[in-house]
Amino acid sequence: MGNSMNNSYTKLAVLIAVVSTAAVTTAILTSFQRVDAILATDTALKTPKRAPVATSGDNVYIAWWTNKSGDWEVMFKASTDGGKTFGSQINLSNSKGVVSNDAEIAAAGSNVYITWWERNQTANEPVLRTSIDNGKTFGEKIMLSAKQ
Repeated sequence: MGNSMNNSYTKLAVLIAVVSTAAVTTAILTSFQRVDAILATDTALKTPKRAPVATSGDNVYIAWWTNKSGDWEVMFKASTDGGKTFGSQINLSNSKGVVSNDAEIAAAGSNVYITWWERNQTANEPVLRTSIDNGKTFGEKIMLSAKQ
């Protein structure tokens, strides 16, 4: 009788351990699913924050995206003294209700090229803006996937 009692307690202990492990695993998976759902609602949150830099001579150009205005926007600053000081911030995307992110930048001579993605519920479009005067001014946005 002693062995059958010990056997029953062992089986009960194993059953409790299995049920407890299943409950903890379910709670962990549910938490991860909640985090994934939160991140999936805002693509910009899943994008690592970066501030790409390009140089041409003593000029240093930097672009980044931010949500300080309530909309994800692509920003730009330029330096003409090797990065010691920077001029005013320029909002390149200025797109209300659109997530503008994943900016990239390149420079050659006095030309500066900045690309990024604009996303909303129905579109995911690459965009380009170009400066021909060392980043002082930029041309209009060019929607790269638009039919011409």
